Amino acid sequence: MVAGGLVFEIVAAMCSSPQTAEINADRRAETLMKWVLIGLFVSVIYVMIAAGIDRKKWPSILGGGLAGAILWVAYDHAKRSGLKNSDKPGTEDYGPSSYTYGAA
Repeated sequence: MVAGGLVFEIVAAMCSSPQTAEINADRRAETLMKWVLIGLFVSVIYVMIAAGIDRKKWPSILGGGLAGAILWVAYDHAKRSGLKNSDKPGTEDYGPSSYTYGAA
């Protein structure tokens, strides 16, 4: 369980952050919360498995619920703040010379 959670945590930390989401909210807002929800859904599965394996320690395992709530608030704030300040430059460029997914 810990190893699985660690893999998810490291991959998530390497892929994005609330700061990046805020800076690029004007381009990412449509999909941002979808992926946060998918991540939280997978997290719930892991927390439920952990709670089922070690029923004596379920209160401490539910710290995952607190972590999920904190991350939801952080990403929601990033999205709202980024959309509110969308007149500021982001860090992503989708111009004609940008890489296009699936392009050869």
